[in-house]
Amino acid sequence: MKEYTVAILGATGAVGQEMRKRLEERNFPVGRLKLLASTRSAGKTVTFRGQNIPIEEANEAAFQGVDLVLGAAENEVAVRFAPAIRAAGAVFVDNSSAFRMDPTVPLVVPEVNPQDAALHTGIVANPNCSTIITVTAIAALNRLSPIRSMVASTYQAVSGAGVAGIGELHDQISALEAGRTPTVSAFPHQIAYNLIPQIGGTQYEGYTSEEMKMQNEGRRLLHLPDLTVSCTCVRVPVIRSHSISATLRFDRPICVEEAREAIAAAPGCRLMDRADEGYYPMPLEASDQDLVFVGRIRPDLTDPKGLCLWCCGDQIRKGAATNAVQIAELLFPAG
Repeated sequence: MKEYTVAILGATGAVGQEMRKRLEERNFPVGRLKLLASTRSAGKTVTFRGQNIPIEEANEAAFQGVDLVLGAAENEVAVRFAPAIRAAGAVFVDNSSAFRMDPTVPLVVPEVNPQDAALHTGIVANPNCSTIITVTAIAALNRLSPIRSMVASTYQAVSGAGVAGIGELHDQISALEAGRTPTVSAFPHQIAYNLIPQIGGTQYEGYTSEEMKMQNEGRRLLHLPDLTVSCTCVRVPVIRSHSISATLRFDRPICVEEAREAIAAAPGCRLMDRADEGYYPMPLEASDQDLVFVGRIRPDLTDPKGLCLWCCGDQIRKGAATNAVQIAELLFPAG
């Protein structure tokens, strides 16, 4: 079996660590693994397939001899190292937002538009986490009839803001239970026992940068250049897994049973749609899973060509690390 030299850029962060676990779990044909991070992490070791792998400092020379780079670093790091990665002849599957709207860079969710990955010229972009979860849930419906518009609300876990977000939720709950004033730093307001209806800075007509990703990335992934999306992104006091409420409008009416059958057969989805039995997606069930859970499918009472649904997915796994490894599997097949 052919094996590849793989590097993870940003290997010590939450997504980078998850990428390493997914490479091992999915038996990706890694011949050699390089773990790249900042100077302060260099020299530490982590385990991969029973071996201790040293963490190296990320620099331009580190990519020589590498076939695949999985990017789990911030935008500026991705932009800095992309030329060196391409010059080394490696393919860069990048989880940052730096290249997502570059028309020369494919934006890919393997269950939705796998054919686009082959169009790369050295870089493939991993979409936003909420966008990945949503388009995985609705792609099968788009195949039944093109989606014309979507109204979506995302309910995003604190781990989407990294380790600091998780710690702040725990610390605030402890402070409040002890009668102390909670410290606010990772989020603009207290997150414990609260919701924050803004993620990202204002970008367009009062919509935030995070909210516009659902439309702009959704158009590319679904090959729907005229898709319109009105999205509201909400930070919620949940540790892991994002949830999305979506109302979709199609070219033609799609009945609930037709939608259920399509989603039940869709790759990457699990149908959980028996609301009368309390059987529907929740973040607890979706956490530490690679599937997107879909339920609460019902007619849109405001439009005969509309449907409503609810979906949940692990934003660290399917929303980031697993999707990147799946893209790598398309580009570097085993055997």
